[in-house]
Amino acid sequence: MFGYTILNDISARDLQTRHLQFYRSKSLDGAAPLGPWIVTADELADPHALGLRLRLNGETMQDATTADLIFNIPAIIATLAHGATLEPGDIISTGTPSGVAMGMNPPRWLVPGDVLEAEIDGIGVLVNTVGGA
Repeated sequence: MFGYTILNDISARDLQTRHLQFYRSKSLDGAAPLGPWIVTADELADPHALGLRLRLNGETMQDATTADLIFNIPAIIATLAHGATLEPGDIISTGTPSGVAMGMNPPRWLVPGDVLEAEIDGIGVLVNTVGGA
């Protein structure tokens, strides 16, 4: 494994609920901002002990730790490798903690101009602005 970065898993829930398919709702242009850089694997003592947060317009929406992952990173890689050939440069996203709009009552959907800050300790902060349709 080369290293770690931040991938902000953004979903078009309107497409997902209309088509009942996650692939389409997560594969639109701009749906998976990545960065701001890669931290090599040797730079993180324990990738399963990192705080992670997501802020929407400055308000914390998600606050968790990588220790909360359902499957640890070696298990995720091993499982994927059983059904797919993994190549250098492949990106594996581990999932997201609670706090997504779809699970809120009422839901808090993203709108153009919203600013998202995805942060992982030891890696950095990925900032992106929601664009228009």
